[in-house]
Amino acid sequence: MNVVEVLISIGLIYLAVGSLILVFAAAYKVKCKASIAIVGGGILVGVALAATLARAPFSQVLSVLALTTLGCLAAYRLSLKPKMHWQTQKELRIWRRQIVVHLVLVTGSAVFLVPFLWLATTSLKEDEDMSRFPPVWIPQQQVKINIDGKQAGLATAMYEGQKVKVAVLKERESGEREMRILEPENLKGREFTLPRSQVTKIKQFAPVWNNYPAALKYLPKETKSGLVFFGNTLTLSVLTIIGTLLSSSLVAFSFARLKWQGRDSMFIVVLATMMLPAAVTMMPAFLIFRWLGWIDSLKPLWVPAFLGRDALYIFLLRQFFLTIPNDLEDAAKIDGCSYFGIYWRIMLPLIKPALAAITIMTFMAAWNNFMGPLIYVSSPTRMPLAYALQLFQTAHGGEPGLLMAAATMMIIPVVLLFFLTQRYFIQGVTLTGIKG
Repeated sequence: MNVVEVLISIGLIYLAVGSLILVFAAAYKVKCKASIAIVGGGILVGVALAATLARAPFSQVLSVLALTTLGCLAAYRLSLKPKMHWQTQKELRIWRRQIVVHLVLVTGSAVFLVPFLWLATTSLKEDEDMSRFPPVWIPQQQVKINIDGKQAGLATAMYEGQKVKVAVLKERESGEREMRILEPENLKGREFTLPRSQVTKIKQFAPVWNNYPAALKYLPKETKSGLVFFGNTLTLSVLTIIGTLLSSSLVAFSFARLKWQGRDSMFIVVLATMMLPAAVTMMPAFLIFRWLGWIDSLKPLWVPAFLGRDALYIFLLRQFFLTIPNDLEDAAKIDGCSYFGIYWRIMLPLIKPALAAITIMTFMAAWNNFMGPLIYVSSPTRMPLAYALQLFQTAHGGEPGLLMAAATMMIIPVVLLFFLTQRYFIQGVTLTGIKG
């Protein structure tokens, strides 16, 4: 199918799935067991037809999906809707909107997951499957059997006009393959040769896990199989997070809770720094760090985090501090608490969602930072993972399996952290700016 046919098929799949869900919900509401059974059977039939028609002509796929949608809508209009109370119909209209929204969200999630899935599956595939089109999504390897004490791969080929199952005994330098027939029985044991292009491998699901240790093996010995890169990146991430949280929260506290001359004007200046491109400050910052003697070290990558360099985080925390009632601060002052004590003991515990969101964003930025190490670091033992991955690509760009395995190992911590803490991230972002 071409692109237009694929898009039409996807649209009809959504209509069919949405119709099935709507009919099932309506049948459940009116307690129509027969309709529930019909819908359940329709889902099973639809799954079976989808598997059968995966390679069917476009017209057949179109017909099946259209009939499924029309059948569901007819069952809803003729059988279920007349039995519903008006309140049930109103509730189902709300459900219908929710179905549409969730189908759109699922589509968006699938689109954004495709690159990651391709990365993960490519890291587990054989070299010959990496550049095929359409892409091979499931990692496979050739089935092996033991013949004459040696491992031989199974394949199919044509022999005297008949398709036979063979074992590949040897591959010559010319590209031809020596094979022995295994099936059918009347030809079993015969040996012949064919060009590689005329031999089809018999494959089964088998990920190539060896790509991961092989990628680590090609790293320089002084990096201890990448542990040095990992340690540098982890050190940078932790120090950057600590510095960002301390400096940004202190500056935001002063802008939100303290009164001093020129506060609002200075806050506008801080926000204005967000409009400066990074290229503008790159050279002045480099000259400063060179004067300090910090070139070829990790200090230029984490020390600025302790100086409140991120105006966005200052703005987010200021908005959070503004939501805290003044009564808490006044009560603390009456009890003799200093401004720093108010900041440390009262304010910080109340803005944990914002701190969690900033922690996640800072970790992702520090973990994936490439430009900073490229400018300031030159020694292999001081490189973080992002810079090391670029050097690995330069050296092994012709081995996509190893490159994808290295990239997967690098992004797994970020992905795990985000999925484990996404609740705090979303809570911190959504609550920012809400004034109580």
